[in-house]
Amino acid sequence: MRPKSIFVTGTDTGVGKTVVAAALTRALVARGVRVAVMKPVASGSDPTPEGLRNCDALALMAAANVAAPYEVVNPYCFAPPISPHIAAREAGIAIELALLRSRFATLAAASDCVIVEGAGGWLAPISDTAAMADLAAALSLPVLLVVGLRLGCLNHALLSRESLGTRGAAFAGWIANAIDPHFERAAENLATLTARLGQAPLAHVPFLEQGQGAPGLDEAVSQLCA
Repeated sequence: MRPKSIFVTGTDTGVGKTVVAAALTRALVARGVRVAVMKPVASGSDPTPEGLRNCDALALMAAANVAAPYEVVNPYCFAPPISPHIAAREAGIAIELALLRSRFATLAAASDCVIVEGAGGWLAPISDTAAMADLAAALSLPVLLVVGLRLGCLNHALLSRESLGTRGAAFAGWIANAIDPHFERAAENLATLTARLGQAPLAHVPFLEQGQGAPGLDEAVSQLCA
């Protein structure tokens, strides 16, 4: 069965979207799937001889087995690590959903599926009027929610899930990511999330040291591809 393309969003910035998106990509590649990746908008990037490059986009590209020019994978790349809509405004650039749809179509035509990673959280602004949620809708993709397990995650996760429903987004499920090794009552919070979100996480990723992979996502891949 042809896997579904997925839009990976998070409850906030820094919750492990890239770790999860790259791990899902690698798991699909290991199954023989042709996987392309996309980081439509990125801020917090470094100058290189080839131009600005974002580390999240590069990590996704390293995991994929469908090659594409950097400008197709990451059409909008900004240097300062600030909200994309502010970075775009300061750069004098308008982020256009039509261009992002076109780049996504290019990647989709060359692959079996595309793993798309948003920036920031579900409602992070990308222009004066649009948010990441609008980009997911423009690409017509089901949404995978990465929940960073830390203090405040209950509110962030429930608000994100409520907004997904209000906007009519297809909810692909959620992944629990243990980003805080000192998070108290982690098991109790996970149980609350499972009850309030109405389903268990597709995967529970343990706390990872820098550079580690993300174990436990094979089952998530199976469910996402079903």
